Amino acid sequence: MKVHNFNAGPSILPNEVLYKASKALIDFEGSGMSILEIGHRTPLFQAVLDEARDLVRELMQLDEDFEVLYLHGGASTQFMQIPMNLLENDGTASYIDTGVWSNKAIKEAKLYGFVDIAASSKDSSYNHIPKQFNVSPKSSYLHITTNNTIYGTQWHKIPETTVPLIADMSSDILSRPMDFNKFSLIYAGAQKNMGAAGTTLVAVRKSMLGKVSRKIPTILDYRNHIENGSMLNTPPVFAIYISMLTLRWLKDQGGAAAMEKQNEKKAALLYSEIDQNPLFRGTVQKEDRSRMNISFIMDKPDLEEEFLKFCKKEDIVGIKGHRLVGGFRASLYNALPYESVEVLVEAMKYFSLKKA
Repeated sequence: MKVHNFNAGPSILPNEVLYKASKALIDFEGSGMSILEIGHRTPLFQAVLDEARDLVRELMQLDEDFEVLYLHGGASTQFMQIPMNLLENDGTASYIDTGVWSNKAIKEAKLYGFVDIAASSKDSSYNHIPKQFNVSPKSSYLHITTNNTIYGTQWHKIPETTVPLIADMSSDILSRPMDFNKFSLIYAGAQKNMGAAGTTLVAVRKSMLGKVSRKIPTILDYRNHIENGSMLNTPPVFAIYISMLTLRWLKDQGGAAAMEKQNEKKAALLYSEIDQNPLFRGTVQKEDRSRMNISFIMDKPDLEEEFLKFCKKEDIVGIKGHRLVGGFRASLYNALPYESVEVLVEAMKYFSLKKA
């Protein structure tokens, strides 16, 4: 029996993906070997990697200047790999601070150059997306985090800037259509909307590279990964395979445009209940509410543990809020069915009738 999985990541995967992956664990494409056993430099895996990269290009409609890479290390490695490749020692990069993950990116960037905080919502406990910011035209790039998993905020309008735009899209990539060609580098851990934990997508404009004077370690230079087709070292074979299956599924569903309709519907249902239920309250300014990670609290905090236990009995998992903010967080990623949100809403209604 499947539970209603609201985990923030690793997160729910489509049933179709799990079924195909389970078969591949025993015998991949009639090879007599598990997907876990095949050589990464064989035609069997090359076909997987090629399809995964082609699907990213197609679903994001990337222009020819972009190179698509599947790398190790998660978004956390990208926090330092980006400034290492793009920021001179005496250069400046601009960052907009909207929470924990942008903070971590800022910390790493300071190791390689100067960081200008163009805007921050820290003073209000990151409950909104800053609307006013100034970016120096001398900045090497502007970095944003498009969706904030911990605080539940999301950029609903991509900022206009005259400098190259870089985005951490780990928790909302391909959940909605956008002009991805507005960016110069996009990165995302796969474990929320693009597959399982273990690999990271990087889509980078080749024209951005080779402009810093510092020596870059071989494994951290994007140009080396491009030259070697994401196989500079042994790639995370199984994670890339799961990502390929997830992207296939996403394409079959109608791509990012279809996902946006479903995600809007799911988010509207849950936010409606939060706003009208006397026991629960949202934590984010309404115009900046995330459709991926919905954060909310109780006006009676002493009931939180009891509600979590009640949800567990109802096969609802993963809604405990992040340890930094408490309360609750429901993650509504692409693969989460609308029916799961209905179950959570009914649980909230029932619990409120008993306790409010």
